[in-house]
Amino acid sequence: MSGQLQICDTTLRDGNHAVAHQLGRADIGAYARAAESAGVDVVEVGHGNGLGASSIQVGIAAISDAEMLRAAKAELRNSRLGVLSIPGFASVERDLKPALDCGVDEVRVGAHCTEADVTRQQITMLRAMGVPVKGMLLMSHMASAKKLVEQARLMQDYGAEAVVLMDSAGAYTPQKVREKVGELVDKLDIAIGFHAHNNLGLSVINSMTAMQSGASIVDVTARGFGAGAGNAPIELVAANLHVEQLETRIRLFGALDAAQTAEERFVKHVPTNDSVTIASGIAGVFSGFAAPVRRASRRFDVDPREILLELGKRRVVAGQEDTIIEVAMQLAAERAPADLPHTSAEHI
Repeated sequence: MSGQLQICDTTLRDGNHAVAHQLGRADIGAYARAAESAGVDVVEVGHGNGLGASSIQVGIAAISDAEMLRAAKAELRNSRLGVLSIPGFASVERDLKPALDCGVDEVRVGAHCTEADVTRQQITMLRAMGVPVKGMLLMSHMASAKKLVEQARLMQDYGAEAVVLMDSAGAYTPQKVREKVGELVDKLDIAIGFHAHNNLGLSVINSMTAMQSGASIVDVTARGFGAGAGNAPIELVAANLHVEQLETRIRLFGALDAAQTAEERFVKHVPTNDSVTIASGIAGVFSGFAAPVRRASRRFDVDPREILLELGKRRVVAGQEDTIIEVAMQLAAERAPADLPHTSAEHI
């Protein structure tokens, strides 16, 4: 890892959440070409939950992992093709090795922020094969700086050349970014990165704060295209990098053009903050839960914000989508007696 700031564009992976994982070959190819022109370091591609995640539970992708990866790879020359692998969704033989055969240049192996040990097999295997690999700590707002250092050290020991903190719920504040990123930069010997979500409207300032705190990898998406309220927009991060005169490969006008390409082709609506995504950020609930929470809210006629706050109390994480229905049913049952009309003797 060089000292220069690296920009990872996850539009074609995290952004897939925003369209129910329905990005097709033509859109993937067109955006990969735009990202290449913008000078991003890595273009991460795949189902929103990474390799092997296409399923009824979290959403069936429009095309296979291999089709997505080949469509992007054909357009990349200087930008590297990246994927996310979460053990439990992705397996070595079924998913990782075929992805490498499609021309993947680097893999980010992710796990819940207190479960880094589950990444050992994949990280060590990839490093033994000579594949660049980074660790990703999901829902990192849920762990203390001390715990994150402990977990990141495990990934470092397994062979990861970087660890990225995922603000999966958009729950970070700049103060927490400084505290946690700064602690990892101080205590680890590898590069540290940050992946922001915008539930509290802080994705850009949190990304810039991460850089100021020593992070050398920052994730972005075009127009913030991603789960829930979206991610740090490439065009705004690029603009701030330009203003601050920070050295990267990113080209300002190229980033602006890439964002325009995405909006013209597949961003049906630019992610924004509403009462549901804000409640998700306050509750610290995975941004990808926004859509299923809305569906459960309509089905059981309960306030989606109440569902999110209860999910936050239960510290629910990605992979526990079934809990959304359970909570919605419970809230509906608790409300029902109070909502029934009063019955008096004269109505019997």
